[in-house]
Amino acid sequence: MSKLPAKHRFLDFSDYGRTPARWIANLLKDTFITPIQITLLFGVVGLMACGFILYNHFYFAGLFLILKSILDAADGELARVKKTPSYTGRYLDSIFDILLNTLIVLSIYYVTHGSILIAVLAFLGIQLQGTLYNYYYVILRNEFDGDDTSRINEKNAPIAFPGEKQKYVNLLYTIFNILYRGFDQFIYYADRQAPKNQKFPNWFMSCISLLGLGSQMLLMAVMLSFGLVNYVLPFFIAYTALVPVFIVLRRYINR
Repeated sequence: MSKLPAKHRFLDFSDYGRTPARWIANLLKDTFITPIQITLLFGVVGLMACGFILYNHFYFAGLFLILKSILDAADGELARVKKTPSYTGRYLDSIFDILLNTLIVLSIYYVTHGSILIAVLAFLGIQLQGTLYNYYYVILRNEFDGDDTSRINEKNAPIAFPGEKQKYVNLLYTIFNILYRGFDQFIYYADRQAPKNQKFPNWFMSCISLLGLGSQMLLMAVMLSFGLVNYVLPFFIAYTALVPVFIVLRRYINR
């Protein structure tokens, strides 16, 4: 199942890993490999990227950040082709994302001997950017019968899918809620009318996808590969200025 019906799909710059992810999923469709195992693998790859940053192998760090993005898409694709959606995988994926984002920022902070304030602001900016993109995207997915394992406002633990245990869903939901609730609530209150106005043109969603996690990893990879490691964190602080710009633009479109 695709995340959106064909009519509402858009050019997602953050989703460049989708095609290789589908190749991987189709390759593994009839094997014993599970989506959760792919999620664990992308966690390992993300840690390796951090290791390359710490040892100043920035080109390889960039390659592994892109590989992480591909595997980040592959677990969901494998769940779709195997027809085994799960909240366990959905929450574990998101938990790994924010933990790896933290470690990536800290790794860059360490090798650049920068300011901890800059690192904190960059991390907060990265999370707010990704949260805004996910907020609008999930609204579309819920409205048009796309993938529904994500919800607009995660207030309560969902009912487990067949094949997964409720206690694990509850545990992972609790961890997810601790890590993401603040960011989700900030974006929700910044644009709480968005769920009532789901008229997001495809061009708008394509633009907002530049804030998605895949786009962020690609931008980091390019900057690291060109030896611009000292500029990565300041760039993402400045990049956060697009958050209010897109919120205002969304309101203008739906005025």
